[in-house]
Formats: sequence, structure tokens, C-alpha cells
Amino acid sequence: MDMGISAPRRSWTYKILRYWVPVVTMLAVMAYFSTDVFSSDNTRSVIERILSWFLPHLGHHTINDVNHYVRKTAHFTEYAIFAALVFRAMRADSPLRWKLSWLIGSFLIVAGWSLLDELHQSFTRTRGASIYDSMLDSSGGLFALLVITALARLQELRRRPATVSR
Repeated sequence: MDMGISAPRRSWTYKILRYWVPVVTMLAVMAYFSTDVFSSDNTRSVIERILSWFLPHLGHHTINDVNHYVRKTAHFTEYAIFAALVFRAMRADSPLRWKLSWLIGSFLIVAGWSLLDELHQSFTRTRGASIYDSMLDSSGGLFALLVITALARLQELRRRPATVSR
């Protein structure tokens, strides 16, 4: 791809709207998820209604376990999505597919936000802060960044011309 003088340059407004607004939107959604509205008791009641409709004979202990795993999976997944959005924003319109600085910057933003999220939860009425949740959140982000890295490396290998060995 020729990125010479004739290549169009995107405005900062365009880049902010296209790449950073989704990041900020995800931050707002995550901040809302971090409130009392999404406390364990509230999500358990929703999960209990769903499970009792499909499996009416489940016990209270099983419902608590399912609630726990659904919540932890949601933490991991939302931070994986967040990391992918941050990486995408850092990459923006670059012709490059991957840079170590984008990976490190994205991970630092994800890990920093996970710590701030737990700090926020320490001030809510029904939530609590846990360094283990922050580690789970960060691992979700790291997982997404490693998948992005693997896909970029695969794409790079496919682009290289095949060498004939004699």
C-alpha cells in the first residue's frame, strides 16, 4: 500500500470518532456494569429466573455457582473486547498490522482501568474490590492482545513469499 504524498490523510476528528469513541463508549458501559445495578444479587435473580424456566429442579447452591461463573466469564470477556478496541484505536489508520508499543500501551490501559474499576467498586454499597477480579480482567485483555498478535503473525507469514529449499 503506497502511503506517499497522494495518500489521503484522515483528520483527527475522523480518527477520534471512528477509533476512540468506541473505546470511551466501552469505558462508560463498563463503569455502569461496575455499579450496584449489576451486583451479584441482582444478576443471580436474573440467572435464577432463566435457569428455573429451563431446569426447575436446580438447587440454590448450583444457581450460585452458575451466577459466579457467568459473572467471571463476563469480566474476562468485557476486558477482552475493551483491549481489542484500545488496540484498534492505537493502530487507527496505520498500514502496519501490529507494533509492540500498541500491545504494551493497550495492556497498560486495560490493566489501569481494571484497577480503577475495582477502586470504584469499593465505594459502592453492594460491591467490593478484589485484586483477583482485577487480575482476571487484565488476563481477559491480555488474552485478546495475544490473539491479535497471533493473527498478525499468521497474516505476516502468509504474505511472505515461499522459499524453495534445495
